[in-house]
Amino acid sequence: MDDTKRYERLLERYRNGDIDRRGFLGLIGAAGLAAGLVGGPMTMLARQARAATPDQVRFDGWGGVVSEAFREYAFEPYTAKTGIAVVDGTFGGADEYLARVKASQPGEFNIAHLSGVFDYARYHNLGLSTTLNEDNIPNLKLVITALMDAFRPITGGALSAAPYDYGTTGIAYNRKHVSDDEARAQGANLLVNPDFKGKIGGWGEWKTRIWYAALQTGQDPNGIEDMDAVWDKLREHRDLLLKYWNSGAELMSLLAEEEIYVTEAWSGRVKALQEQGHDIGYLDPPGGLAWQECLFVIKGSPMAACEELLNFMLEPEVAIAVAEGQNYPPALDPTKVELTDKVRALPAFDPTGTLESLNFFDPDYWNSHEGEWSKTFGRVQKGY
Repeated sequence: MDDTKRYERLLERYRNGDIDRRGFLGLIGAAGLAAGLVGGPMTMLARQARAATPDQVRFDGWGGVVSEAFREYAFEPYTAKTGIAVVDGTFGGADEYLARVKASQPGEFNIAHLSGVFDYARYHNLGLSTTLNEDNIPNLKLVITALMDAFRPITGGALSAAPYDYGTTGIAYNRKHVSDDEARAQGANLLVNPDFKGKIGGWGEWKTRIWYAALQTGQDPNGIEDMDAVWDKLREHRDLLLKYWNSGAELMSLLAEEEIYVTEAWSGRVKALQEQGHDIGYLDPPGGLAWQECLFVIKGSPMAACEELLNFMLEPEVAIAVAEGQNYPPALDPTKVELTDKVRALPAFDPTGTLESLNFFDPDYWNSHEGEWSKTFGRVQKGY
């Protein structure tokens, strides 16, 4: 019994932060060997130790240059600091990843790089959210308030995720074939210009497709009144396409290889192409779409380790390095944190920290139409 109490005191000291992970495991091992314990209370406490000190945290994101930036500037330094490995998975689309999470065992997936308040609400409504202990993530105080305020009402004032970056889905065009003046004049309608038939691309994701079709029909995407006109415009766009793309890597390849000249695109991916020397223009048209991304902690995850990783990733040096690597502005408030010139020059960057100039999905509106609209778009996509 005395040995059991000794191990429980060690476990309590670790949980209180009095000793670090490596020291805790070392003391557990040394004490166990000294006492000659096998099985019994030692086995029970070893299980508790493993639960309290996970060997790894799984993180799933968008792949390509985004995952490369996370891996180099966040995950590897975090592992070097804590000894906890980050298993880095990727996905091509939000719906495909959610299906994998729903089919998984609790704890199999831990942190997801989700896009938009829409997905945050979806995960919460499916019972997949958690409640972060914000005291364990002091760097949240450096985050743009508007980004956190978008999440809090959904989860009763608490957070299940840390905002991490934001950007826009604008229009990319090959300057060999489309001038900047032509792109600005046509705006969203550049995506349905018949002169570029067979050289137009499009993300095969129902929300973005409907948003741009609403703009092309002169409607507010967060308050569409004529869906028949939207579906007609989506069919028009489909008939002009070379193909729908399904990942950032595919988007970049299609533009770089000049298989397509025009497509809507993610601002950071276009910036990466420009840095590689490709003459690709980028336009946020009137009414264009903005989004924020968050690091969402999924139910069943090791919370202390996840919170530690989130706080590490929000360290200004880390978040800025990741932002420069993936070409999306960080969620850090530029009125509280000194950002680099490169970050300030990124597409979509808002120097005010208010984001009032950007247009986001209304989560309640889009969630209420998901079942009907995603199904109908699937039919349109297949040629109906």
